[in-house]
Amino acid sequence: MTILQKILEVKKEEAAGLRRKYSKESFSSFPLFGKKRLSLKSAIQNSKKINVIAEIKKKSPSKGILKNDFNHLEIAKSYLCCGADAISVLTDENFFEGNISFMEEIAKIKTVPLLRKDFIIDEFQILEAKAAGADAVLLIAEALSKNQLNELTLAANENDLEVLLEIHSEKQLEKIDFSVNRIIGINNRNLATFEVNIKTTELLAKKIPPGCLIVAESGINSKNDINFLKELKINAVLVGEHFMKSKKIEEALKEFIDWCKYEN
Repeated sequence: MTILQKILEVKKEEAAGLRRKYSKESFSSFPLFGKKRLSLKSAIQNSKKINVIAEIKKKSPSKGILKNDFNHLEIAKSYLCCGADAISVLTDENFFEGNISFMEEIAKIKTVPLLRKDFIIDEFQILEAKAAGADAVLLIAEALSKNQLNELTLAANENDLEVLLEIHSEKQLEKIDFSVNRIIGINNRNLATFEVNIKTTELLAKKIPPGCLIVAESGINSKNDINFLKELKINAVLVGEHFMKSKKIEEALKEFIDWCKYEN
């Protein structure tokens, strides 16, 4: 069984737990549920740079604890003050030591869109994200069927959430309705082996229709990586480990943003 398969088994149990605990209607009573979203699409459209979605992630299944002195709220404040265009919050507990409460606390101070990064397989997880103050959710093509992608995208949109739809290989392209899913993440990490190859972005970016926004994910750590992505005209990057491993997050983010600017 791959890591992804193990994670999805846990997600099935979590989703069942949400359905036992809540009704669909009950989520609307949460204070943050009715808040108007901040648009992720608008936040990553600046053509003068590669836009930065900075991620809050304590742990990785392949690399263990990334930041020992982890404080999600302080990290979020650093991201907000130093110019991140959006923030991704990893909420999975079992494999990444995240928590949905991280999202809720950060949402109370946010000035940029928040993305819920998790393994979403059920509409109730989307409702939970909305209730916790998310503006967008991640859907992973490798973890979902074509029908599930369509249904969950619709559920997100009906609840005023945007979707970052993540792909890892060419075979997943046939699942996607590009007229509906306009923000496409290309994850350079193979979810079966967790190996990373930034060339994945180069391969798949050519296959995505014009007009979509492309977000490169995983394995982006250097100015050379950014220069490579500039040549591909990538709209944004989603970066977590690079910042989590840095001793001074604010300095690392400022440097990274400077790399992402086009000279002209």
